[in-house]
Amino acid sequence: MLVETFNPFDNLVLSALVAAIPILLFLICLTFLKMKGINAALLNLFITFLIVIFVFKLPLSTSLGSIVQGIVAGFWPIGWIIVMAVWLYKISVESGKFNVLRSSIVGVSQDQRVQFLLIGFSFNAFLEGAAGFGVPIAICSVLLVSLGFKPLQAAMLCLIANGASGAFGAIGIPVGIIDTFELQGNVTSMSVSVMTALTLPIINFTIPFLLIFLIDGLKGVKEVLPAILVTSATYTLTQVIITVFVGPELADIIPPLLAMGMLALFLRKWQPRNNFLLIGKNLEFENHSLSEVIKAWSPFYLLTIFILIWSFPAFKGLFAEDGMLGFTVLDFGIAGTSLSASVSLIGATGTAILLAGLTTIGTTAGIKFSEGYHLIKNTVVEFWKPIVMICAIIGISKLMTYGGLTVALGEAVATAGTVFPLLSPILGWIGVFMTGSVVNNNTLFAPIQVTAGNIIGTNPSLLVSANTAGGVIAKLISPQSIVIATAAVGETGREADLTKMTLKYSFGLLAFVCIWTFILSLFF
Repeated sequence: MLVETFNPFDNLVLSALVAAIPILLFLICLTFLKMKGINAALLNLFITFLIVIFVFKLPLSTSLGSIVQGIVAGFWPIGWIIVMAVWLYKISVESGKFNVLRSSIVGVSQDQRVQFLLIGFSFNAFLEGAAGFGVPIAICSVLLVSLGFKPLQAAMLCLIANGASGAFGAIGIPVGIIDTFELQGNVTSMSVSVMTALTLPIINFTIPFLLIFLIDGLKGVKEVLPAILVTSATYTLTQVIITVFVGPELADIIPPLLAMGMLALFLRKWQPRNNFLLIGKNLEFENHSLSEVIKAWSPFYLLTIFILIWSFPAFKGLFAEDGMLGFTVLDFGIAGTSLSASVSLIGATGTAILLAGLTTIGTTAGIKFSEGYHLIKNTVVEFWKPIVMICAIIGISKLMTYGGLTVALGEAVATAGTVFPLLSPILGWIGVFMTGSVVNNNTLFAPIQVTAGNIIGTNPSLLVSANTAGGVIAKLISPQSIVIATAAVGETGREADLTKMTLKYSFGLLAFVCIWTFILSLFF
């Protein structure tokens, strides 16, 4: 916050109502007004700019600097990650690997509800744990489209499925970052991780049932109930054990891999009596050897390996100011302000994905580097509008943070006293709706949650876990997530339609988390 006060009206309720305008305006634009995402984002950026200057009194230079920061972050690292993730998928298609990969999925089961459990839920969760930043939405939604799912349907299902994994992607950072805040009351990443086991398992176990219901109704749930139970139970129980006894880092790595493996083994002995086929007939596929299947999946193995390397503390240390590769980090001040921006050329996650793509091309006979270059150009052309929209969204987030709007919202909710646990997840929902990131959400609101918990006598780790859970649920309709999903399936401009499709599920899950957190607060 770079303003003198977050309460310009000397009335916290009124100040909070004005601070909520950007959030409400976004929802109105994308639902009632049915505006295209880029138009809604640019209009909202302009309105937020006026609010922070004329109401919250953020200096003009700092306001402009906030937008510059948003533009830089939108292009790098977020835009860079999205372009590279889609490029890797295109390499898989162009090289012929994807046809083999697709056959390996269809060969496990022709039933497309089961295929969704493998790709839309389990693989989605694994990519969230390994990469995050929209990678699972971008890759899994296009995989589902190739299997016969309608574009917006695939995007919606992947967004909802991501609600079961967003708290721990990538590499548990949203919870792991808690240790950097030195919060009062011995609130650590481990204490928050343990508390998440009181809420998230209920959501995670339920989401596969909800997804199959959305695909094929109650009949579908009944017909593939054994497969749902194998997936839900394996994923949920494993994640509980890891979050309680190990910590957040591997909570989205091991559970989804085990869920995929257990489901694949189970399907050798069991198949649905009636195959559910979106296109009305069995998908054609060829049988491939185990070695061919392993090679076909290699782009995603490489993606995982490189991103895990990029996540190691020792590797990150190379890009510190005094690190061996510190010179590759471009830091620059924004003229006329105390703000700065940073571009890590090599340390960015997108660069890890780039290396995965280059390695795939270099080890595959079916594609040349020149073809890979043309694929990058085509991807940039396809995604420039979504990236501009993301830049605008992050600019809004920066304006709200520096202008004190987020603090006004947080402080207003925190005045609720003993009712605060009921509202606690809403703060997390607000944080992710505006920033698109559970990491940024916990950075913004975890201190407020801890302060409120200490005042009202509720376990502060419980409230931080509620902040995390509420944030995960907002990812279903966060404008940043929506724009990535629509762009990935080739439906840029239909952000309003996708928002309407996911909105009620986000609100429904948020209501559950609010009520459940309040109940838990009576015992902790």
